[in-house]
Amino acid sequence: MNGRIAAVLRDFAAIQKSRPSMWGYKRAARTIMTLEEPIESYLQPDGTLRKIPNIGPASSRVILEILQTGTSATVERAIEESGQTADIERRRDLRGHFLSRAQVLAALKNRKLVGPTIDDYRGDLQMHSTWSDGSQSLEDIIEAGIARGYEYCAVTDHSYGLKIAGGVSMEELAQQHLEIDRLNKKHKGFRLLKGIEANIRADGTVDMEPHELAQLEIVVAAPHSSLRVATDQTARMVTAVKTKGVHILGHPRGRMYGSRPGVTADWEKVFKAAKRSGVAIEIDGDPARQDLDYDVARAAVAAGCTFALDSDAHSTGELRYAETSIAHARLAGVPPDRIINCWPLERLLEWCAGRRP
Repeated sequence: MNGRIAAVLRDFAAIQKSRPSMWGYKRAARTIMTLEEPIESYLQPDGTLRKIPNIGPASSRVILEILQTGTSATVERAIEESGQTADIERRRDLRGHFLSRAQVLAALKNRKLVGPTIDDYRGDLQMHSTWSDGSQSLEDIIEAGIARGYEYCAVTDHSYGLKIAGGVSMEELAQQHLEIDRLNKKHKGFRLLKGIEANIRADGTVDMEPHELAQLEIVVAAPHSSLRVATDQTARMVTAVKTKGVHILGHPRGRMYGSRPGVTADWEKVFKAAKRSGVAIEIDGDPARQDLDYDVARAAVAAGCTFALDSDAHSTGELRYAETSIAHARLAGVPPDRIINCWPLERLLEWCAGRRP
């Protein structure tokens, strides 16, 4: 219900003529998606809603309509009058299999699910720092990881080919590695891995040379272009997972909640190629990505793939996004032994070394 209500509020936001109204409904939708309890628990005996920050009277009326009738006549009427029905339907098609925060927590607590638990999770292997487009320093990442009980993390700033995301040059990467060495000596008992998020080009190659990839301990390769087209890109993704030096296929589709579908491909073929190459398939826990989601991830499980469950955090507050990834893995039934984040450090490093050019 949280997800359904948030989607309706996003629909309402999309047809607003004033920017303040648009942002108000978007903020309300985001708030509902991040509630840790089902929205029904906020209903009071008199039929009103308990106060929820960022939810104003207009949004409350829409929420109550949905709770009472299963839909919002107010929003549906406004959509019809706006002349934007086709655009709203398109947006609705791009919200499938996204979990609200309440659903994430329910999946983590559900003992009937057989996938990984929070206790199985040893470290986050995709996150970004101030060296590219993140707001957290390397030391912030380490301290936040230690606070969450992790044994290791990987910093995977964007590669130099993705300038729009502040991609790091090889010279900067060398400096970053010196800083990582210094911090690893300082924080004994915790390991920060030297990683990168390489960009997958249109032809499936990555934007780094083999000798450059060899300087990294772990490489995430991810698509950042051609994410709104219906053209089949199976060959692109198969080429990416066959690339020596790539460890993880990051946010494989590149989808975004309500705005883009991401890569279209024969995912069974991609997963089989990844299994043959020994490349892990990522479940990215960013709430706006949730990529792969539990439904598609089941096909990767059936193909025998190894997985990486990551937050894609750009700030320390986003490290909890790993929980969304774990929830999808539980719903997909991913065995913990096939999740590299659940491996001891020595096993992880040995596996990483086996993929280097």
